[in-house]
Amino acid sequence: MTRTVVVATVGGQPQVVTFALDALLDQGVPVEIVYLLHLSPRTPRVAASLRKLLAEWEDGRYRARDHLCRVERIPLGVDGHVLDDIRSQGDARVVLRSVQDLLADLKRQDCTVHLCVAGGRRMIALLAVVAAALLSDHRDRVWHLYTPDPIRERAAEGAIMHVPPEAGVRLVQVPLIPWSEYFPGLRSLALIDEGAVERHLRRLSKLDEARCRAVFEALSPRRRAVLQAFAQGLSPQEVAERLHISLHTVNSHKTVILSECRNAWELDESTRLDYRFLRDQFELFFARRADLA
Repeated sequence: MTRTVVVATVGGQPQVVTFALDALLDQGVPVEIVYLLHLSPRTPRVAASLRKLLAEWEDGRYRARDHLCRVERIPLGVDGHVLDDIRSQGDARVVLRSVQDLLADLKRQDCTVHLCVAGGRRMIALLAVVAAALLSDHRDRVWHLYTPDPIRERAAEGAIMHVPPEAGVRLVQVPLIPWSEYFPGLRSLALIDEGAVERHLRRLSKLDEARCRAVFEALSPRRRAVLQAFAQGLSPQEVAERLHISLHTVNSHKTVILSECRNAWELDESTRLDYRFLRDQFELFFARRADLA
């Protein structure tokens, strides 16, 4: 039987968890378990948040709604060591692995997951969304919590843990593409090692790499330089300054480059393209060229 669970990131604002849970229950979502993702409770604000949240449950029942469900803590760490903060790429990998392990276990149990990412470190929310994209299916949801400024100020640090519906607090669904439903191998690869996911994605992107190469080879050396600058995330003005050319010249080159892209990607004229398309499509292409140089 499918169970519905909430996975929530927790920091120094415990009320975002109860606000989100209240909103889901008010929508009729049959939440059975709430998982709290958190850093080390050695951090005073995290410890205070956890105390406030755990006090909302008694004997397996969420008291504010008299709703039967339990709460579980998920410390973010490895081998019994819980992170105090995310200070390095290694720490980020540990957090990602912790969230992946939880989501994978929930999906093996055929749970429907509501991921709430309004609390805690922004990096935890970002990594949780990455894990969700790899492991979720079409039933799952990712939520951001909108809280009006006056309520946010009054409720800071858990001073208010619940508000009435008319207070204006609401959930905003985050668009999520469940990649593992389109590429089933991703889910199993995500559980093997992080490098495996990247290697698989590289294989999936071979067609786009061929398109990038076709565009690159069709361009003059000067336009290749302009394209590479856009691929590095520069704006048209920044490209002009780096290459010591006028903005008008940059825009002329950009028009030709985007025309080549439209042909390579077989896009019709109604599809709007701008320099951000060049960054998104060619960043990895030029990175690979640099690796091979």
